[in-house]
Amino acid sequence: MCGRFTVRMDPRESAREFGVTRTDHTYTPSFNVAPAQKIPVVTLLDGQRVMDAFQWGLIPSWAKDPAIGNKLINARAETVADKPSFRRAFLHRRCLILADGFYEWKLEGTRKRPVHITLRDRSGFAFAGLWERWQSPEGVAVKSCTIITTEANAFMRAIHHRMPVILPKESEDAWLDPAVTDREILLGLLLPYPSELMQAVPVSTRVNRPGNDGPECVLPFDE
Repeated sequence: MCGRFTVRMDPRESAREFGVTRTDHTYTPSFNVAPAQKIPVVTLLDGQRVMDAFQWGLIPSWAKDPAIGNKLINARAETVADKPSFRRAFLHRRCLILADGFYEWKLEGTRKRPVHITLRDRSGFAFAGLWERWQSPEGVAVKSCTIITTEANAFMRAIHHRMPVILPKESEDAWLDPAVTDREILLGLLLPYPSELMQAVPVSTRVNRPGNDGPECVLPFDE
């Protein structure tokens, strides 16, 4: 799964990098992004890439209780096209979720040790995401999202058996385009990222607490 990540890029740099032409909401860079927080997303609206901030944890439009979002921070690539919570968003409401790294907890004996995973060139990237708009009985609208995960590549298998889907640049347009509804094409984009382009660094357990957010979270840590 993916339950914590980093997005340290300046929002203006992200807008340029991901071809954003309109910004509805920006974001504050973070070293420890946690579920239920607002996270930076890019959607396609009237042919424009729009940057916004959605709540992490997808709330289906039909949900009676928004707390369901706490259980839907991830969607499995293997079942995303069929599960009721995700299948309509998979066809019609896809997004890029901006990041530059993510955390995973590697089991060592009886302990889990946090590891920060980035691309080797340390560039920003986009997770494959889905989004929904939910409205409360009082009329309050909430936009929320989920990160799609897939089986681990060879590099990640030494750390965890799952990993978030990181989209290569050449896949972003098709993933964002709501006109693309062929499920086989879409599922074909949800692949493990190439192992040789990734790296990992052990970090301290500071990241275990969502309230800890600073550069100390990503510093290499050797016990």
